[in-house]
Amino acid sequence: MKPVKTLLSAAAIIFSFIAVKAQTADEIISKHVDAIGGKDKLSQVTSMVTELSVNAMGNDNPATATILVGKGYKSVTEFNGQQMVQVITDKGGWVINPFQGGTDAQAMPDEQYKSSENLIYPDPFVDYAAHGDKAELQGTEGDDYKVVLTNKDGVATTYLINKNTYLLSKLSRNVNMMGNDVEMTMTFSDYKDTDFGNKVAYTTEMAYGSMFSMTMTVKKVTVNAPVDPTIFDMPK
Repeated sequence: MKPVKTLLSAAAIIFSFIAVKAQTADEIISKHVDAIGGKDKLSQVTSMVTELSVNAMGNDNPATATILVGKGYKSVTEFNGQQMVQVITDKGGWVINPFQGGTDAQAMPDEQYKSSENLIYPDPFVDYAAHGDKAELQGTEGDDYKVVLTNKDGVATTYLINKNTYLLSKLSRNVNMMGNDVEMTMTFSDYKDTDFGNKVAYTTEMAYGSMFSMTMTVKKVTVNAPVDPTIFDMPK
């Protein structure tokens, strides 16, 4: 019986491998888009304002992230009474970081902008090809499909998409932080539907290697609220 069991086990492994290979990146991405609301509904999203609590070094800090789809992204986080601001637009980016020398707006370094430019979209995979990005399926990792998305500027981000729910589990990307090359990771959980009907992760754990980590918890999501595009303009 042992040869038969061995043969059956080998066959199971082979068929499992074939099943994974039969899936393409686009098929997995299509199922992911369906899982977060479907292309028709997501195409109706013009803006998204998210209110959060950011826990860093044991302290909870209020934050707001505003997306005007395809045009701009702005995050404002309060730390000890000071505001950290990050803005990405379809043309460039700027930051205000009081912990790195002042409260004046500074142009975002080109490398940082190129790795962050997809933040102007609520989900990186919706119409990704139209944005100039490319996707590649690189097998599986545990319970997830491993999809690498390379944006139009050549920055690659690895996404793990759950095999059962087709929701994002995690993303990772190599970044430079304070002169050090580290792996930035974001782990997503606690998915819920917004009032509009699209699904978002309400808990995100973010880490820069072993240097720094924080947990972001969503308090409220407002979809298609009016957004003044001038909020993305860099202060003079």
